[in-house]
Amino acid sequence: MDALVLKISSLPIVLPFQSCNILEVKLPKTKLTLTRWSADWRNATQYYEQAANAYRFCKKYEKAKVAFEKASKGQEMLASYPLMLKLKVKPWDAAKHMESAAALAVELSIWNEVADFYRRASELYNECGRSQPASDALAKGARALEDAQPDVAVAMYTDACSLLEEDGKENMVSDLYRAITSVYIKLEKYTDAATFLLRWAVASNKCNALHSQCKAYLSAIIVYLYAHDFKQAEKCYNDCCQIDTFLSSDQSHCASKLLSAYRDADVEEVKRVAKSGTISNLDHMIIRLARKLPTGELIAMEVNSLEHGEALDEDDLT
Repeated sequence: MDALVLKISSLPIVLPFQSCNILEVKLPKTKLTLTRWSADWRNATQYYEQAANAYRFCKKYEKAKVAFEKASKGQEMLASYPLMLKLKVKPWDAAKHMESAAALAVELSIWNEVADFYRRASELYNECGRSQPASDALAKGARALEDAQPDVAVAMYTDACSLLEEDGKENMVSDLYRAITSVYIKLEKYTDAATFLLRWAVASNKCNALHSQCKAYLSAIIVYLYAHDFKQAEKCYNDCCQIDTFLSSDQSHCASKLLSAYRDADVEEVKRVAKSGTISNLDHMIIRLARKLPTGELIAMEVNSLEHGEALDEDDLT
């Protein structure tokens, strides 16, 4: 019979693949005492890594999680040794082990640890000068937390975006901004969703993704309309038209038609524009909102916009 052999404290433990329930591992001690003046992190880390893999194989996730935490700590300690510092050894393995611990926390639904572990993994990757894995770790945590802790998920997605943008990798943030927008729409926080769509547009501009930029602007306008905020939708459109790329785009023309239909209180025209090819090429979450337009009385929305605006002075011709 094949067996898994695990050596802990010089004592081999033979684990048949069909007998995982007998696995009990005594993990090594690394605390200093009166009789133990130094910690053998090299051997201890190796044992923790073996224990973590064995526990995970046997689906003892809680123990595997703890072992991966310890293995990560061990790799951090090894990377901090004077010789390792001189050789500029980075805590890459520590980050990988912490990410494994985070994945197990997801399996166990320990949501606070999910956030903490993925954030720590991100920090360790960042210490290695690797912004993409650092961002990916945060994104993994955010995806796991979308239902359980959506506000924490948004914060992690946002930090993931910042890591890439600070490293000049705006071309890699689209999926993150899409995820943030989706979470905010699920939470019915439409103003926040529109804000991040506008941020997405700015990021797209920096990496010369002009088509994505225009789509993000149109999406923001649609979100404002869905939220019954015609005034803000119109202001957003006017601001976006200051950008030549958007002004001459199909997305700008579509937004103009949509806003004109709102001003004319033409429900059928709103529905027709909402089914246009330009809107059909947006993200599905935005298409779903557009297909539901108008979401209220158009006359009421127009009046609401005027009520919150400045009173019209007929003698003022400027």
